[in-house]
Amino acid sequence: MSSKGQHTFTEIMSQPVVWGEVISSFQSDQARILQSWKKLVPREVLFIGCGSTHYLSQSAAAIFQGLTAVPSRACPSSELLFFPDQVLSNPAETLLVAISRSGITTETIQAVNRFKAVGGRAAWTITCYPENELSKISDLTLAAEAAQEESVAQTRSFSSMLILAKALAATVAGIDIAPLTTLPSTLERLLEDKGALFASLGRRLDLLQIFFLGSGPQFGIASEAMLKMTEMSITSSEAYHFMEFRHGPMSMVNEQTMVVGLIGQQTRAHEEKVLLEMGTLGAETVGLNSLSNACCRYQVGFDPAMGSWILPALYLPLLQLMAYYRAIAKGLDPDNPRNLVSVISLDPESFTTA
Repeated sequence: MSSKGQHTFTEIMSQPVVWGEVISSFQSDQARILQSWKKLVPREVLFIGCGSTHYLSQSAAAIFQGLTAVPSRACPSSELLFFPDQVLSNPAETLLVAISRSGITTETIQAVNRFKAVGGRAAWTITCYPENELSKISDLTLAAEAAQEESVAQTRSFSSMLILAKALAATVAGIDIAPLTTLPSTLERLLEDKGALFASLGRRLDLLQIFFLGSGPQFGIASEAMLKMTEMSITSSEAYHFMEFRHGPMSMVNEQTMVVGLIGQQTRAHEEKVLLEMGTLGAETVGLNSLSNACCRYQVGFDPAMGSWILPALYLPLLQLMAYYRAIAKGLDPDNPRNLVSVISLDPESFTTA
């Protein structure tokens, strides 16, 4: 391991242990969380966040609606802050779930304040730092304290907060969250079995552009994988819905392209076909959750019996490793990506008249 990026590497590899702690913490508070939901019974749920946590919100909303049948969607915190009339159709019947690693992101705090000002029903928070301001202005907090990080780029914090969002959705839906407890050991095996492969893929500097494809709950994860590759390694990366990739973006595919597919349980046949086509155009292809030896050059298989709502967190750690090793191969420091800081803090007064 390089002397650069020590925090990032440790945080990626610690996820099996951290996930176990986060799941255990949620279980100890599950009854209170369910009781809080039953008091609200909102008609809609809106998830918000900035950067990584916006992408997390996209996956969380898809999972929540899929499990609970409660209409759920996601938007950036700034959209709620600037355009509440366009984002909110019925604030009094809406639960806002604000997601922030730090709990001090200015746009998210101000978005919660705006939501409350227009008569929002309740605001809940998912964070790694429950003592910070966002929790103080929220009605309930789900905390992943074990996932706190030193690095700028989110790794274990993102996956751990995603697990909390999945546990919340299952709890509301009356689904046993015990299957989530299998994730730490499953991830540990994945890192042991496939870590070296994704390290080698990360070192492939002959591949100049990387596309991440995902549909449904996987689209937010594909977007986050794109962001990690962009942040850590300053690589041209984009994320698309699987089927949309054919509608124009595939014109960019050539022998210097890697296409990474985050394959869904229900959409596997269609998505594997996309990867197969990209391979014929010269791309290096990687399929996560693939069962077909013919669809792509490199594969990672997940348990076909695993519920689709459980899977999303498993896609990320190997892709985080790939971004880490690409950064190292380019002589960059993954702990301190260029031009970035851990928290975007703005002048709250600048939003008072927005």
